[in-house]
Amino acid sequence: MLHSLFLKDFAIAAQVEFELGAGMTVISGETGAGKSLLVDALMLLGGSRADAGSVRFGADRAELSATFGLLDAPDAGHWLARNDYMGDASNECQLRRVIRADGGSRAWINGRPATLGQLTELSQCLLEIHGQHEHQALLSRNEQLAMLDGFGGHVLELAAVASAYSDWQATRRHLDALPGGDDVPAKIVECERQLARLVAETLDEESIAGLLSAHRRQSNVAVLMEGCTLALARLNGDEGAGLSASMAQTANELQRLASHEPRLAALAESLDSLQIQLDETASQLARIRDDLDLDPARLAELDATLSRLHELGRRHRVPIEGLLSVRSTLTSELDALRNADQLREVLAIELTRHAKSWQQAAQRLSQRRIEAASRLGNSVSALMNELGMEGGQLRVDLNANRDPEPDPSGAERIEFLVSANAGQPPKSLRKVASGGELSRISLAIEVASLGADAVPTMIFDEVDSGIGGGVAEVVGNTLRKLAANHQVLCVTHLPQVAASGHSHYRVSKTLRDGNTLSQIEVLSVTERVEEIARMLGGVALTDATRALAQQMLDRG
Repeated sequence: MLHSLFLKDFAIAAQVEFELGAGMTVISGETGAGKSLLVDALMLLGGSRADAGSVRFGADRAELSATFGLLDAPDAGHWLARNDYMGDASNECQLRRVIRADGGSRAWINGRPATLGQLTELSQCLLEIHGQHEHQALLSRNEQLAMLDGFGGHVLELAAVASAYSDWQATRRHLDALPGGDDVPAKIVECERQLARLVAETLDEESIAGLLSAHRRQSNVAVLMEGCTLALARLNGDEGAGLSASMAQTANELQRLASHEPRLAALAESLDSLQIQLDETASQLARIRDDLDLDPARLAELDATLSRLHELGRRHRVPIEGLLSVRSTLTSELDALRNADQLREVLAIELTRHAKSWQQAAQRLSQRRIEAASRLGNSVSALMNELGMEGGQLRVDLNANRDPEPDPSGAERIEFLVSANAGQPPKSLRKVASGGELSRISLAIEVASLGADAVPTMIFDEVDSGIGGGVAEVVGNTLRKLAANHQVLCVTHLPQVAASGHSHYRVSKTLRDGNTLSQIEVLSVTERVEEIARMLGGVALTDATRALAQQMLDRG
């Protein structure tokens, strides 16, 4: 349940704090006062995209936050726990969002950074928002099908159909990817020829690295021998006093002087160690130089091997280090070509098995849909009669898909057929001409389908548009009944709906320092009478209007 909502520098609201309780809460106000700001803020907290227009003129950023109780939202609690967002308090959740004046935004869940996708997922467990133009979405057959499945609670059946379809689709893709046709023998011959050339070469990573290293060494033998010889000459003294001899002489001199200055003994020992290292270095240099051998035949062999590998690399458009992967791929392709017919038979059997599994799952879903369609039709028809459409009815038509292949959504298409008045044949909801009738029919469908919904908070943003009179009173009573099991927040311009609320807030505009600001206040019993009297109409409120407003509240 939504406990509180806080807005700062949002649209025309400088700072608004809004607390809600259980039951049905009504929000009213003059046109343009900002009644829908609260709904807009909740949509943004639910992951909707923001823009710079959300920030109040002159402010750097807008801040939005909402606090929800979790006692009646177990799905939200599970989501928070699963995504490590539970926070310190396990019975409450806070959504927060900051929108900058340049349109950028950041979001938090229980004080931790979150993505818009995460806000969307979590908010779907906490609230549903129904706008005044939502009935247009009901004209879509896909939306109608989703509503029927939601009403019937077909979660398990839908999952089974989707899983069977996924298996069938994966097998179908595998089957379609198999090579086939009269050119398979020619492909096998070509694949064998390419593979034979690669198999003849040593292509593992270590061998390639060794080949490149050996080629570099053979290509530079003369330079290497000259460099080693010159280094040995410098170390051994062929060009003057050798480093090792000079170091030994210096160490002996320091050792003789150590009797007069003990610190020189340590330096003499260091020079001895360095002399040993120099001698070992000279020995290793001599071994390396002696190992070097200018071998034109070996160099030619290495050149030939590398030329073959580079040619193969150019053919397959990879560096020589990638030839091993090409060989592996060709091996798999050859196996697939040789075994294509056998594998095709196996996959065809598997495809038939998955299609049968899908058909069985789809049949179970179809049966559930038939039952749910009857119940939804009866519920909506009853509500249509309550909403002033006597004799009106809704029929949910299910028709088998023409495509024989499996479909992830099931085996049938759906369409809502309605008759707005007694004696009229049902016709597609998409062909209902009257805006007022469409609003009432859509409201009846929404209310009927919402009854089984697990989401604790439901928000209606002027869904009563296009109706009035006694029908408006029925709408108000219907929403109040819905509030027995859900928290209902209703933005309305109809006094009959407003009188049905358990609590009432009024949104108004004020002019402060040349700026128009929106503010919200909870109404007392007396103030509520005044507000409903204002909604009833007339520039000047009369005692008769106030008396009528009081009567409406007493009935609500």
